[in-house]
Amino acid sequence: MERTAFRTCPLCEASCGLEIEIVDQRVKRIRGDRSHVMSAGFICPKGSTLKQLYEDPDRLRTPVIKEDGHHRPASWEEAYALIADRWGQITDQYGRDAAAVYLGNPNAHQFENSLALRPLIKAMATKNVFSASSVDQLPKHVSAGLMFGHPLSIPVPDLDRTDYLLMLGANPYESNGSLCTAPDFPGRLERLQERGGKFVVVDPRRTKTAAKADRWIAINPGADAAFLLAIANAILEERPALADHLRHRVDGFDALPDLVAPFTPEATAAFTGVDAAVTRAVAKELAKAERAAVYGRIGTHTVAFGTTASWAVDVLNVITGNLDRAGGAMFPYPSHIGSQRARRPFVMGRWHGRVSGRPEIIGELPVASLIEEMVTPGEGQVRMLLTLAGNPALTTPNSAAFEEALEGLDFMVSVDVYLNETSRHADVVLPPPSALERSHYDLAFTGFSVRDYADYSPPVFETEAASEFEILVRLAAIFSGFGPEADPDLLAAGALTSAIQAEVQRGDSPISGRDPTEILEALGDRPWPERNLDFLLRIGNRGDHFGAVPDGLTLQKLEGNPHGIDFGPLLPRLDQVLATASGRIELTPEAIISDLPRLAQAVAQGRNGGAMLVGRRQLRSANSWTHNVEVLMKGRERCTLEVHPDDAERWGLVHGEKALVASAAGKVEVPVEITADIRPGVVSIPYGWGHGRLGSAMKVAAAYAGVNVNFLSDGSIDPISGNAVLNGIPVTVGPA
Repeated sequence: MERTAFRTCPLCEASCGLEIEIVDQRVKRIRGDRSHVMSAGFICPKGSTLKQLYEDPDRLRTPVIKEDGHHRPASWEEAYALIADRWGQITDQYGRDAAAVYLGNPNAHQFENSLALRPLIKAMATKNVFSASSVDQLPKHVSAGLMFGHPLSIPVPDLDRTDYLLMLGANPYESNGSLCTAPDFPGRLERLQERGGKFVVVDPRRTKTAAKADRWIAINPGADAAFLLAIANAILEERPALADHLRHRVDGFDALPDLVAPFTPEATAAFTGVDAAVTRAVAKELAKAERAAVYGRIGTHTVAFGTTASWAVDVLNVITGNLDRAGGAMFPYPSHIGSQRARRPFVMGRWHGRVSGRPEIIGELPVASLIEEMVTPGEGQVRMLLTLAGNPALTTPNSAAFEEALEGLDFMVSVDVYLNETSRHADVVLPPPSALERSHYDLAFTGFSVRDYADYSPPVFETEAASEFEILVRLAAIFSGFGPEADPDLLAAGALTSAIQAEVQRGDSPISGRDPTEILEALGDRPWPERNLDFLLRIGNRGDHFGAVPDGLTLQKLEGNPHGIDFGPLLPRLDQVLATASGRIELTPEAIISDLPRLAQAVAQGRNGGAMLVGRRQLRSANSWTHNVEVLMKGRERCTLEVHPDDAERWGLVHGEKALVASAAGKVEVPVEITADIRPGVVSIPYGWGHGRLGSAMKVAAAYAGVNVNFLSDGSIDPISGNAVLNGIPVTVGPA
């Protein structure tokens, strides 16, 4: 029996469409879906490996429990009973804050997780919530929250219509973009050039993207904020007024020239490593381009001035008049979002960490502070950890100390498909189904898309295994005190019923005053995650509003369009987006402005002349769990130390031989790769490697182990957002 299935690739934010050929219930071939409304057949090497991930013999298919230092298979009933027992013992004795939860980034790729996580965290009733966001993108959420009023109001570059793109800390030729959902990002950049536009890449490395750019600017690591403010300084010298469409929507513009005055192109040149003439040339190009956008990503976030750099990106989009206009930086409008947004201004610090006192931001504490919460004795010490789809032993700072802290926990639970470097420490591991055994809709990434669209993928294969939604609901039931025998369907029904009742009571809802029973019955008998999704789509801005808009969007309509529905290019919608207390763009938020003297001091002090470490993305590596796919790992060694020829000669390094790289946190030995495609004084090691630890069970990954670059990160943070500093780390380098 042969059939073809269409689905969205869940491995990265690009969310490309896949065409999957199936023969006798086995995947024969995976290629790009040429009819997909966004990706049009584009696919990267990772997307074709869903077959290998589905068939991987190392993938867990039943819960495992750790006994006498080894994991053994267990039934779901036994696993849940053990969790309930230990949860009760620990929280009864030490309180709810003795538990912590860590959320890995795959949670954002799965709509059923997004639906279940908030009830789960509420059930845990702990302030110790951590996620991959604080080793990745938290600075952008903070700057967007402070400027626009909501941490998810992140403008994205209108790639398909812009004439000029200034891109910092991003490498979409290998990573396809992030906080910017753009399938075939490389093709979109090439079409930008074909229509006479240009793009400029600012990065310490000549990445694949930089090599294709019209200009590569080899900046010093961590200097992006100073460089961007120097551009702002140069632009404000010649452009003292805002564009007409922004003039009455911005607070703080008049104060901006004085705030950026210390950051002239000349004053910042030594710190950034960018000649003042180059900075002024970029400023002139950006200001004069008819349609332009500035885009900064992980390389600008994971540094000591990450939030300031994120803010400066949108300062430039504002002062050049390119915010909220075609070809500039615009706000997507995902279909599951309603036409109205509650105006609740963004706040930080609703609670604080026990040890460091770091403030909560978007419901979580910095993961860089999780170690101290686990090892510091006293009331509220974390004694139990739940990890969901994450591998923080590899991906968070100061990994050696992190693993030692995991060993000291009283109890640990992981929801994961593998025994990896983190879950090997867990007392219980609960495995969710494969990506091909679950449905897919992008609740998160349509909010960062360069066009408004929607698509839905049903499961490719049926399975009797518990869905991830069911796993999370069962855990929430345990943490709420309902016990391990609670019926997850009954709990899910209650949650959806409550959501419907709240919606019909809202005066501005499209179903205000409707009968909740009627609404629930209209959602049919689909699995509960799909009913929740259908509900969100139908009350969303393009929804059918349960019959009030006959041609409106429903899940059934998406099912009838397996290649997705394109709703067109982004439209201006700033007035709808703004949720600040003033109802205007807050261009000079106090939390950021008060930190500018620290940046000015760093610029004045300059560099110490030592080596600086940066990470790097790789085309064949999404997250650490994709390292168990042979077809992605085979070939030349890729976990290497990139070093400039001048530095290699100075430090006595030989290509292919090992170097010893040491920082204040630790040291690693890594093979040397000498290349002119990196700035002198900068070295680079890719992230996500360091496999083969005792107790893990990923054979392919262990065969290509590499080293964990986070042995070298010491837990330093950007003080505004709490995001970990993973780039610009001072290191010493020499032969091993």
